[in-house]
Amino acid sequence: MSAPATPRLSATLIAPLASPTARRRGAVRLAGWLGGGVLAMFAVAAHAFDFDTVAARARQLAASPYKAPQQNLPGELRELSYERYREIEYKPERYVWRGARLPFELSFFHEGMVFDQPVKINEVVSGSVREFRFDPAAFNYGPHKVDAGKLKGLGFAGFRVLYPLNQGKRKDELASFLGASYFRALGKDQWYGLSARGIAVDTALNSGEEFPRFVEYWIERPNGSDKQLTIYALMDSRRMSGAYRFVIKPGEETAMEVKSRLYLRENVTKLGLAPLTSMYLFGENQPSPTTDFRPEVHDSDGLSIHLGTGEWVWRPLINPKRLLVTSFTATNPQGFGLMQRDRNFGNYQEIGAWYERRPSGWIEPRGNWGSGRVELVQIPTPDETNDNIVAYWVPDNPPKPRQPFDYEYRLLWQKDGEQLPPLSWVTQTRLGQGLTRKQDDPSFSLVVDFEGPAFRKLPADVRIDPVVSADANGELLKTSVQRNDATGGWRMTMVIRRKDETKPVELRGYLRNGNTTLSETWSYILPPG
Repeated sequence: MSAPATPRLSATLIAPLASPTARRRGAVRLAGWLGGGVLAMFAVAAHAFDFDTVAARARQLAASPYKAPQQNLPGELRELSYERYREIEYKPERYVWRGARLPFELSFFHEGMVFDQPVKINEVVSGSVREFRFDPAAFNYGPHKVDAGKLKGLGFAGFRVLYPLNQGKRKDELASFLGASYFRALGKDQWYGLSARGIAVDTALNSGEEFPRFVEYWIERPNGSDKQLTIYALMDSRRMSGAYRFVIKPGEETAMEVKSRLYLRENVTKLGLAPLTSMYLFGENQPSPTTDFRPEVHDSDGLSIHLGTGEWVWRPLINPKRLLVTSFTATNPQGFGLMQRDRNFGNYQEIGAWYERRPSGWIEPRGNWGSGRVELVQIPTPDETNDNIVAYWVPDNPPKPRQPFDYEYRLLWQKDGEQLPPLSWVTQTRLGQGLTRKQDDPSFSLVVDFEGPAFRKLPADVRIDPVVSADANGELLKTSVQRNDATGGWRMTMVIRRKDETKPVELRGYLRNGNTTLSETWSYILPPG
């Protein structure tokens, strides 16, 4: 069964921060480690149910003053460490739909630690809704001495979905929904890495980030031959509410069809649609500052964007010394994602973490999203237990309070056959010394390798030109390109001098044969210092 090798806990799930810092990984990072079960006791409500039902609830919530959720968790459960919390295991024999010979099963997470607010979880059968009732008898509390009287009135923290992804009929974890509006999923032979959220609100603003949470879920009971599972979710927070529908289609790459309708109670400064959250500690473009046997540690190594113009852009990730927020303006983007392109175990060398198996997350907007920007937030982190990378779409025309705002997208959890540009793409970026290689030389070099089908049919004597530009703070001293016989690709090299060491340098480059573009656009930012 796929699971993360390192626990991650997120302070974003504890409280919004006045200023952005590294976010301790949470909700979604725990799902692959935890066990649990539930006795399915139901309360029946006989009425037809669909997305519009949830949207009507969201509209009603937005028309009323916000009510903060009640925290009902006993102190002994709230104060648990991560290791102690995951000792609360569900009982596999209590999995929902086990024994019914259905392709999917459900299990539930117990409240505990930072997950101190219950969520309501329902089953939808033939249009009717039945609530799953919390029952402490369905959980194994292990060494914990828990007063059963204090468990009355508790609920579930979230749930996970199981499906036979990898080996025969054995069911593996497919997806989990746990904490705020966080969720994640896996395709075949993948290992939990990056996560997704329902929405991002005021991320990286000094005013503090708001974290809407899914307060209720409805899960459609599948038929025996179904290859997809439909989940509805109701979201709420101080300034907004929303309705969501997730159609999960497992496979080599697991697809999620996401439909959302938002209602704002009041204006939001920055609204981030389809947010992805990941981790980057160090890699080939930024080696570890301390001795480490691992050459690279990251869940994602770059942001990929397919612009509405057809151009592909690749921005390698970094672990900055200070908060770094950059963006790419676009109109009707065709896709964007936080990608893990490096699939070679030898470049990570950590048995059990399996960074080479972490999924890429690719967003494909449905319909026209209009004008806006893909924003990338990179936060300093001292270790790999931090989620320090966030990417999302910010529309130029955000919704107005009380007015419905609809958008849809497809989210792909990819590994083999992941989304790549059709011509050629960046495989690595490396930073080195400049012209003289002396310690007092302020210049530096960057080496970028490209691979792809664009190079395969070119003649041996073909001329390929590097097209490189720098912003006003960068002086290009030298550019060159050469064939890389080891990979069948081409290498672009540049030497740059920074004019003001206290300011960043932004660079762009691609390969060209005459007037024909041969590669995606490499876009890099080197922070101050």
